[in-house]
Amino acid sequence: MTDNDSSTSQKPWHSQTPDEVASAVRSNVLRGLDNADAAQRLAEHGLNALEVTKQRSLLQVVAHQFRSLTVGLLVAAAGIALLLGETTEAGAILVVIALNAAIGFFTEWKAARALHALRNESEAFARVVREGKERQIPAEQLVLGDLVLLAEGDRVPADGRVIEQAHLKVDEAVLTGESAPVAKAEAALVEPDAPLGDRITMVYMGTAISAGRGKAVVTATGARTEVGRIGTLVASLAEHRTPLEAKLSELSRVLLLVVLALCAVIILVGWLRGNDPLVMLEVGVSLAIAAVPEGLVAVTTMTLAVGMQRMARMKALVRRLPAVETLGSTTVICSDKTGTLTRNEMTVSVYNVAGQQTQVTGTGYAPKGMFMVDDSKIDVAETPPLQLALRIGALCNDAKLDRTGILPIVLGDPTEAALIVALEKAGMDLGVLQKAYPRVRELPFSSETQYMATVHTTPDGERVVYLKGSPAVLLNASVFVLRPGGAVPMTEETRAAERDNNESLASSALRVLALAYRNLPAEYGEQDLTRGLTFVGLVGMLDPLRDEAQETIAICRSAGIRTIMITGDQLATAAEIGRQLGLDRDAQGTPLRIVHGRDLATLSDAGWTQVVSETAVFARVSPEHKFHIVDSLQRLGHVVAMTGDGVNDAPALRKADVGVAMGIRGTDVAKEAADVVITDDNFTTIVRAISQGRVIVNNIIRFIHYLFSCNASELFTVFGSMLIGWPLPLGVLQILWLNLVTDIFPAMALALEPSAPDVMNQPPRDPQRPLMTLGFGWLIVWQGVLLSGCTLAAFAVGLHWYGDSDSGLQHAITLAFMTLALAQVLHAFSARSQTRSVFTFSTPKNSWLWGAALLCVLMQVSAVSLSWLRDILDTSPLVTADWSLIGAASAAPVLVIELVKLAKRTIGARPTAPGAAVPAYGPLLPTPSALK
Repeated sequence: MTDNDSSTSQKPWHSQTPDEVASAVRSNVLRGLDNADAAQRLAEHGLNALEVTKQRSLLQVVAHQFRSLTVGLLVAAAGIALLLGETTEAGAILVVIALNAAIGFFTEWKAARALHALRNESEAFARVVREGKERQIPAEQLVLGDLVLLAEGDRVPADGRVIEQAHLKVDEAVLTGESAPVAKAEAALVEPDAPLGDRITMVYMGTAISAGRGKAVVTATGARTEVGRIGTLVASLAEHRTPLEAKLSELSRVLLLVVLALCAVIILVGWLRGNDPLVMLEVGVSLAIAAVPEGLVAVTTMTLAVGMQRMARMKALVRRLPAVETLGSTTVICSDKTGTLTRNEMTVSVYNVAGQQTQVTGTGYAPKGMFMVDDSKIDVAETPPLQLALRIGALCNDAKLDRTGILPIVLGDPTEAALIVALEKAGMDLGVLQKAYPRVRELPFSSETQYMATVHTTPDGERVVYLKGSPAVLLNASVFVLRPGGAVPMTEETRAAERDNNESLASSALRVLALAYRNLPAEYGEQDLTRGLTFVGLVGMLDPLRDEAQETIAICRSAGIRTIMITGDQLATAAEIGRQLGLDRDAQGTPLRIVHGRDLATLSDAGWTQVVSETAVFARVSPEHKFHIVDSLQRLGHVVAMTGDGVNDAPALRKADVGVAMGIRGTDVAKEAADVVITDDNFTTIVRAISQGRVIVNNIIRFIHYLFSCNASELFTVFGSMLIGWPLPLGVLQILWLNLVTDIFPAMALALEPSAPDVMNQPPRDPQRPLMTLGFGWLIVWQGVLLSGCTLAAFAVGLHWYGDSDSGLQHAITLAFMTLALAQVLHAFSARSQTRSVFTFSTPKNSWLWGAALLCVLMQVSAVSLSWLRDILDTSPLVTADWSLIGAASAAPVLVIELVKLAKRTIGARPTAPGAAVPAYGPLLPTPSALK
C-alpha cells in the first residue's frame, strides 16, 4: 500500500485526516500497535527494506568480457587453425583473447571495489510507540500502522501520515529535488492530485528531519514506499547497450559477412584455376586471419581502460568500460539542480533594511564575506538598522552549525543556518549575543501562522519580541517601519513599496524572509507578540550556483552539447536559475520553454517529443517525468547523460545512455543506477569526463582506421597476387605476425593520442553515425590498396632478382613481408589525422607512437637477423640492396597519403561560402559515387 493506494477509499493518504488513516491501517494514535499484531504484520508483509541491487559475481564479470562478436570471430579463427594443425597460430590468437579479457576484468573489478568503498553500511533504527511505550527497533522491522517518533537529525524510516508535529521540517531533496526544507502539518488536507513535494501531511522514507519533532503513522514500508517504488522501476529496466557496444557489434557482423564472402570467393576462384581444394582452404583461412583485426578487441578494451584510469584521476569513477566512450558521444546532459548545478548551501545575499539595500558577498557556510552598498564596503557596526536585522535573524533561530569537522555541518534548517553565517560575516558572535539577549519564550514556525517569534530580555532588562517569516504576513501585522533615524508610522505607500521590494527579490530566485520586532510592555499578553510590530526589512537568500556551473554550461554549448535542467523546485525559482545559467536560450538565441510538471501529466508520445525539443528547464517534476524526458530525447536520436544524486534520479540514471551520480551527496540507489560516479560532486568533473570521452572516441576512430587499412593491405596483397597468378607473397605465420606486432603496438600508441586543444569546440559525433561509413570505408580501401600495391611491387622485384626457386621465392616473400611491415609502421603516423599532414602537424607529439614504431622496427629486423626466428617465420637474410628496396617501397605510401592531405587542405583553404566548414573526418579522395 502506497501513498497513492488507500485501502479504505479512493482518497490517497495525504488527503485523509489522521483519524481516517489510523482507522484504515488499524492502528491507535496513542498506543500504537500491539507487539503480537506487529509481529503478524511483519510476517505477512515482510521487512521494511529495499531490495539491494544484486552485484555481478566475478565469474559474470569475466563472462562479460567475451560478449563480443569480434571475440567470436577470433575464437572461430583459432579453431580453424587448430583443425589445420597450425597450433602456433591458434595459440597466438588465444593469447590476444585472454589479454583482452584480463584488461576488461581488472578494470571493471577495480571500479566495483572503489564504488563499494563509497557506501555507508551502517544499520538504521527507528523510535516507535508500541502498546503505549516508546522503544527503539531496527528500521527494517517497521510495519504498516506503526506509530513512529521523529526528531531533528533523524532519517525517516518509512512513509507515514503526520498526526502530530511541532515546527517539523523535512529535507526532501533526495526524493523531490527541492533544496528548501518542507514544513509539515497534521491538520491540513492536501488535494488528491498534489505533487509529491506539496504533500505537507506526509513524510517519506529516506528523507531527513531538519528541524522540529513529530509523530507519524506508517502507511507504507519497503518496496511499497515512494523510494521503494522508484527502486522497483529502476530494477525493471534492462541494462542498455552503449553506442560503442552497438557499433562494434554492427561492425563485427559486417566484418563476419565480408570475411566469409571473401573466403568463399578465394576458394572458388582457386578451385576453378585447378588448385588443390585443401590448399585453397588454407589460403582462405590465411585471408580470414588477415581480415579479422585481432588487435581490435584488445586495443579497444585498453583504450577504454586507460580512459577509465584517467577519469579516475579526474575524480570520475567509471563503473562500466563502454561508458567512457558514451560520454564522448553525449549530445544532451539532463542535470539535476540541487547539489549539482547549485551547492545545496543556503546563503544570505541581500538585506533590504531601512530603505537601503545591502549586498552580502561570500557563499556557503564559510563565515567569509563583506557587506556592500553601491559596490562600496560598509562597516556593520556603524549601521544600527542592519545590526538589528542581523540580531533578529540570528536570535529568532533554532539552527546550529557544527564546525568541528573539515566541512561545517548544519543542525537544523539550512535557511536559519544562513542567517547565522551572515551574522558571523559581520564579525558578531552568536554565543555572546545569546547571553546578552537570553530567550524567555518562543512561538515556533507553523504553516498556519507563517512566522516564528521569540521573546528575549535585552541588556537593559526590557523585553522584546523578534519575528521572522512571510513578508505578506509581517507587513500586514506591522504599524511602524524602520528607517535610518528610527521607526516611523507605516503608510499604505510604504507598505506597497515593501511589497514591490519583496517581489523584486523573489523574481531573482531568492527565498525572501521578513524581519520585525516590538518592544513589549512590562505586562504583555499573547496578542502583544504579533501586533503593533515594527517592520525592519527583508532578507533574500539563495542556494548559490556552483562556481563552475555557468562556465561548464558555456563549454557544453560550444561543444554542441545541450543542457537541460530538471528540478523539483518551484517554477519561478527554476526559471531564474535557468536564466542565470544561460539555459533560457539556445545557441542561436532562440528563447526556450520552462515547463511545470503538472503540464506533463497528460502528454502523448508526440507531445513529449515536442516538449523535450523546446524546453530548457523542467520544474516540479516527478521521477516518472524524468524517465519520460530521457526516453523522449533518446527516441529523437540523442545520446543522453543524466546527472543526479537523489533517489528520485535513479530511474532516469538507469535509463540514460550514461548515468552520472554524485559520490558525496549521492544516495546508494543513485550510485547503483549510474554508469559514472563523480567522487568530488564537482560539475566541472563531468565536463572533463566528456572531454576525455571525446578524446577516446577520436582515438578509437584513429586505430580502427589504422587496423582496418593495414588488414585490408594484407588481404589485397594475398588476393592480388593470386589474381595475377603469382605465388602467395606472405605465409600464414607472417600474416599473424603482422596482425600481432605491427597492428597492435602502433594501434595501442594511437589509442594514447593526446587531446587536441579544440576537442570541446567541435560538435559531438553523430550518435546515429556508424563507425564504418561509406566515406570512411573508401578511405580504408584506397589506402589499403596503396600499401598492398607497394608491397606487391617489392615482391615483383624480388621475383625478378632472385627467381622463383624455393630459395628465391623465400627471399622475395621476405622482401614483401618486410615492406608491408614497415609500410604499416609508417602508416601509423599518417593515421594520427585524416586531414592534417605529418609535415604540418600541430598537436602535441605522441611519444608512445615513436616508442611503438621503434619496437616494431627492432622486431622486424630480428625477424630476418635471428636464425631461430627466421626458421619460425620462414624468412631470409637481407643485403644492402634489399634494404634500399624495402625503404623506398615502404616510404612510398606515406608520401602519397601526406601529399593528398596537403593538396586537399590547399583546396579547402580557398575562399568558400560563408559558414562552410571542413569536416573533421572524411575521405581524403573522392568517394566512388562522386567519381561517377
